[in-house]
Amino acid sequence: MHEEFPTKTPAVVTCGLPYANGDLHVGHLRTYVSGDAYARALDTLGQSVAFVCGSDMHGTPIAVNAAKEGVSPEAFALEYHEQYTETFPKFNVEFDNYGHTHDETNTELTRAFVREWIDDDHVFEKEIEVAWDAETDQPLPDRFVEGTCPYCGEHARGDECDEGCQRHLEPGEIEDPVSTITGNPAEYRTRAHKFLRLSDFQAYLKGFLDRLEGTENAKNQPREWIEGELQDLCITRDMEWGIDYPGEGEDDLVLYVWVDAPIEYVASTKQYSERVGATEYDWEAVWKNHGDETVPDGGEIVHIIGHDIIQHHTVFWPAMLRGADYNEPRAVMACGFVNLAGKAFSTSRNRAVWADDYVEAGLAPDLYRYHIITGSEFVADVDFSWNGLQETVNNDLVGTLGNFCYRSLLFAQRNYGGTPDAEVSDEVRERIETATEAFGEAVNDYRVRGLGNAPVELAKFGNEYIQRHEPWNLLDDEPETAAQVIRDCVQIAKALAVLMGPVLPGKAAALWEQLGEAGSVHDAELDAALAAPPAAFEEPSELFERIEDERVDALNEQLEARVDAATEADVEADAADDDAEAGSALEPIADERISFEAFQELDLRVGEILAAEPIEGADDLARLNVDIGVENRQIVAGIKQLHDLGSLAGTRVIVVANLEKAELFGVESDGMVLAAGEGADLLTTHEDSEPGTKVR
Repeated sequence: MHEEFPTKTPAVVTCGLPYANGDLHVGHLRTYVSGDAYARALDTLGQSVAFVCGSDMHGTPIAVNAAKEGVSPEAFALEYHEQYTETFPKFNVEFDNYGHTHDETNTELTRAFVREWIDDDHVFEKEIEVAWDAETDQPLPDRFVEGTCPYCGEHARGDECDEGCQRHLEPGEIEDPVSTITGNPAEYRTRAHKFLRLSDFQAYLKGFLDRLEGTENAKNQPREWIEGELQDLCITRDMEWGIDYPGEGEDDLVLYVWVDAPIEYVASTKQYSERVGATEYDWEAVWKNHGDETVPDGGEIVHIIGHDIIQHHTVFWPAMLRGADYNEPRAVMACGFVNLAGKAFSTSRNRAVWADDYVEAGLAPDLYRYHIITGSEFVADVDFSWNGLQETVNNDLVGTLGNFCYRSLLFAQRNYGGTPDAEVSDEVRERIETATEAFGEAVNDYRVRGLGNAPVELAKFGNEYIQRHEPWNLLDDEPETAAQVIRDCVQIAKALAVLMGPVLPGKAAALWEQLGEAGSVHDAELDAALAAPPAAFEEPSELFERIEDERVDALNEQLEARVDAATEADVEADAADDDAEAGSALEPIADERISFEAFQELDLRVGEILAAEPIEGADDLARLNVDIGVENRQIVAGIKQLHDLGSLAGTRVIVVANLEKAELFGVESDGMVLAAGEGADLLTTHEDSEPGTKVR
């Protein structure tokens, strides 16, 4: 068990590294504003903390896109790195250090990690089948190859089944490989590569998951990967862009991007420590293992990531740290997706609210931060829309939080010149203490949403309190009571400034200044919520402005026009492709025929979907309860992003009833639902055939 925050050991909060391969949209920003809020909250508790990150500069996609643009991979990635360093502050995301994986610190640390693994005999060489493009006579690492997932049969990238079971794929595993360079079928050739023997850490990883804190999906999802035979990790790739493998005579190999990417967490922390000095912040106290090697030290390391990289942070990364004698993470927090107006983002169709769109709309960054953090629990998907943002801002921030602060401070300033000379009542003191306790519990329970809710709930109490006592009616007949009520309200406003700091840092600073407080609200700790406010302050201004319908309509029209233009361009491009090569988008008919007897072995039945629900942690998978007449079956289907699951009940489908059972994402699937094309068009019946009817 870990000691509750704050602890004496310094903490580090990190976010999954943004991949330097494209523009940021508001969906990408969820983890970064949440990480910033969580780090600020730790600081408010009195925890020594560094908030660090960096750009992920290596990997195949960057090499591919750099080649398309005719520039070096380094120049290509650095351009996006610079863009990110300019974008994050526009959303009040303030890293203590923001580096990148190609800098000298990370390169040296990565090579040191790998040498430590080699010295301790955790690395071995094995010949494997590597996809190869015969036309260009070159190997095809990772995303230079696409094909079929060997585990679930869905279309997959070379390193991950991103459209199906979400499994990490090793080189040589993907079936029916196709080169993304030429579009030709790829062949497999034998090549020698280096592997980190994850099986050395299997027992350790089981204990690690028992100790791990954070969100439930991050703690439970990895267990299925380590309960069986743990697959070793190939740590080298056949390409030029990356960090060279440190072994002698291996000049043609670079390290896999998922080796050097998480080590940037350490490198970025080290850079921060070197800049401020070890007496201010000691990176080794966080990362280095100084205890008994048989009992791992628990550094206060908190990773805040998207749920699609849970495996990397709870299996690969702790094994990598353990193998180099570094501390393990204390917690991993994995968030759900951000959808746009109820549907998935589509960057290819420009159906996205880009970070620049939000900035150019002239809206305060804190509005987005509050909306995205409180819109759902961290592990669940959250919806972003201009209408949703408007509702959240106008109700919670303008109508509740801003309303209380403005009316209270305005009344106090006009009637008392600031804070009335009175003591805080027991009722209000206890309510503020309850709010600060809830804040501390949210930090230790890893509930970022609770950090956003804490000030708004206190403001709701404040509005009810001032309305109940009506101090404006007490000024003449009961002046002492009026002063007492307004003293309480000013104290609540100060507590709100402290509690707002993590999620609404800009507005918290503005409220702090309106109260006439010295210094920065971000240097104030939680006990400042009950410290006496200044006796005098100037007349306040309103913290928040309503978002009017006309503004939302204009933003929606802008988005719709862009989506329509992108869709029209795609349609025209598709039509041109069809004219140039009719039928080229369709897969060719298989040459190999099957017998009628083989077809008869398939038991195809009409089924009726009784219920459909998403599988937590899986991008595309849904759990279906299907009536096939003789019984109900649980079937897993890759339709989560392609269908409205809530409307599928009652839909007739065709089911392969005698398919062998499979386990996808820890959920048993007993059968297969047939669907056509990339859009998963469900096969159904023309008439109302009863569930269980056999398809012939």
